[in-house]
Amino acid sequence: MPQVMFPGDIHIIDSIYHVKEAVRVLSACSTVGFDTETRPSFRKGVVHKTALIQISTLDECFLFRTCKIGIPEALNDFLSNPGITKVGLSLHDDFKIMSKFANCNHPAGFIDLQDIVGKFCITDISLQKIYAILFGEKIAKGQQLSNWEAPELTAAQQNYGAVDAWACLKIYNHLKDGLFDPNLSPYIINEDNEQENQD
Repeated sequence: MPQVMFPGDIHIIDSIYHVKEAVRVLSACSTVGFDTETRPSFRKGVVHKTALIQISTLDECFLFRTCKIGIPEALNDFLSNPGITKVGLSLHDDFKIMSKFANCNHPAGFIDLQDIVGKFCITDISLQKIYAILFGEKIAKGQQLSNWEAPELTAAQQNYGAVDAWACLKIYNHLKDGLFDPNLSPYIINEDNEQENQD
């Protein structure tokens, strides 16, 4: 499968002075994609704070470097705003780690793709597999265990972070708009498909 590259502009937000403008742009959207990254720990029981929060439209992604700026008030308000839909995957894990920030309000307006894809006969609930089933493209995971607290993010890290948030939004829109029929997918095996093959 061809590898997915983020098709839009990536903005790194590593200063509190740029947060309000980023949130202003995102707040004009009714729905955005969401993801987080955390520096990996190779010691049992050690979990670091969220290092990066990625929020994406279809053509712009904002990478908030929370390892440098924390969760500023404007970003916190955005995350707790029920009027803007934020689409992510395995959100419980994201929220658990984000709660390590003392000022993190209860997130609101979130939709977890894992609660949706089952209705479309998709049983593989990793982002990589869901995206491949829908679009026939591969999300590379080579940067997943990289150092998200590094002084500067590499181009590969930036693309990886942006793709993960953007892909959540793209998947959600595709399913919501009725553009995926599991009965026509070569990757979905269900009783109807099996009966047709037998016939």
